[in-house]
Amino acid sequence: MLALANQKGGVGKTTTAINLSTALALKGCSVLVVDLDSQGNATTGFGLTRQEPSLATSYDLLCRTKELDACRKATAIPRLEIVPSSLDLVGAEVELAQQEDRFTRLKKALEQSDSRFDYVFIDCPPALGFLTLNALCAADAILVPLQCEFFALEGLSHLLKTIARVRTKLNPRLTIEGVLLTMYDQRNNLSEMIVEDARSHLGDKVYKTLIPRNVRLSEAPSHGKPAHLYDSQCAGNLAYEKLALEILTARTAKTS
Repeated sequence: MLALANQKGGVGKTTTAINLSTALALKGCSVLVVDLDSQGNATTGFGLTRQEPSLATSYDLLCRTKELDACRKATAIPRLEIVPSSLDLVGAEVELAQQEDRFTRLKKALEQSDSRFDYVFIDCPPALGFLTLNALCAADAILVPLQCEFFALEGLSHLLKTIARVRTKLNPRLTIEGVLLTMYDQRNNLSEMIVEDARSHLGDKVYKTLIPRNVRLSEAPSHGKPAHLYDSQCAGNLAYEKLALEILTARTAKTS
């Protein structure tokens, strides 16, 4: 179970949640995406409309203690399901603050998913509130998208401190699965500098795959589609397919 998190917005968390989960599902894995961001971009990025009154959401999972099976929805990708977001998540922070189990609601709700899915991705909001803390308590590891832009590494250092605190007080098993460099532009010297700095500081925690700036990758969510369904040959989709293969290869190496 992986939380996609970064305290900074606009780094590619949701883009990664949508397209990495799609790539893994197309390689035969069973995958669940939990949209924990009130903006609901992962939800609409898979073509679901949040106005549907009967739609059970991650808010129901957290605050109304609905069963996971009632909240899972199929997507257009075989073997890939999503727990959609809801605008009600805006008020979830206040509701959770009053609960004794405010940090572990999501963990309890997702415990039944461990044997059902090969991968569970939790798309976190860009803030360290109760929603993100629930994700970090539920997750086995964190995948950190890091944009190849100025101040990126400074933001990462704050996130690493947060992870250390969560590991000490709430979830001792939490590790860093990997750091994914996004919005890479090979024409830009700054991108190369960020790549070099990240790898010098974090070593093999940084994925070899780089996610490029790509117009087709950016356009796909507005059409309610993962990049694979919008333009399977675009550079962004091909990069996420490469990342999926890198992750699967690393997982095989760990278990062998």
